[in-house]
Amino acid sequence: MRAGLLGIWAQALHVRPTLASNPFPTHHCYARSAVIDTHCHLTFPDFAGQIDQTLARARDLGVRGCITISTTTQDCLRAREIAQSYPNVWHTSGVHPCYSDQVPHIWENILDCALSPKCVAWGELGLDKAHAEPPLAVQRPLLDEQLALITQARQGRACGRTHRPLDLPIVLHCREAFAELIPILRATSVDPARFVFHCFTGGPDDMRALLDFGAMVSLTGVATYKNARLLHEAIRLAPLDRIMIETDSPFLSPEPKRGVRPCEPGFARYTAEAVARLKETPFEDFCQVIDANTKRFFGVEVPG
Repeated sequence: MRAGLLGIWAQALHVRPTLASNPFPTHHCYARSAVIDTHCHLTFPDFAGQIDQTLARARDLGVRGCITISTTTQDCLRAREIAQSYPNVWHTSGVHPCYSDQVPHIWENILDCALSPKCVAWGELGLDKAHAEPPLAVQRPLLDEQLALITQARQGRACGRTHRPLDLPIVLHCREAFAELIPILRATSVDPARFVFHCFTGGPDDMRALLDFGAMVSLTGVATYKNARLLHEAIRLAPLDRIMIETDSPFLSPEPKRGVRPCEPGFARYTAEAVARLKETPFEDFCQVIDANTKRFFGVEVPG
């Protein structure tokens, strides 16, 4: 996400580096309840020169891997580089709607990154009505272009090239735009179960909309905030087999780290604990379910 915009968002809610072959040293803390942070932004300046240490701290908290999310047609290249340098990091390929005005968009980069063995999804892509800029009139054509690229890539014929067919899931960014975005997605040929609405912070109505559509939902540190009552009601509606956990780091640190910047992938543990309590599910059982969800959706599993 665009750092300035996200900073404003986080306040409103109240609510590039040295690489190593193995940043996850052998620790056994929380070994029986490990998770993956399914959405973070290791390409952002907050983690420059700190990725080794960040991932080691995550390991200590039982977060044994993460997916670093693409936001632009240049950022995707850095995400791929990081994922290729760490065994327990994966990446996506796509353009965030809040960057839709940063032209030109080099779609060949998006395709090249999507073809990487470490790429596990398209995105993040979608619509954002929470910010006046860029307007929907700019965001919507970008979304259409990406969905067209995804359709072509599924057939093995994108960007004027022939390549292996890509059947990747899609990470969605949707802020105050469920009514607009879901009909667009429904009109595609993509199975609704292949979409995940990341960083869900809405209420019961938005949750019902995405569940009725058939998508997955991913929850951040906002789920730990005591004043996020509508979100808590929404989480109680979601079946366990439709939930994943993320940080959206460097933003939205959960309790007990609320207000800490940067949020880190390891903090996904705190969110997982809070959501398990909301779902009245023992933590180890909850971790087993969300890890199975992550494997089913992204094709990755918690490393040993």
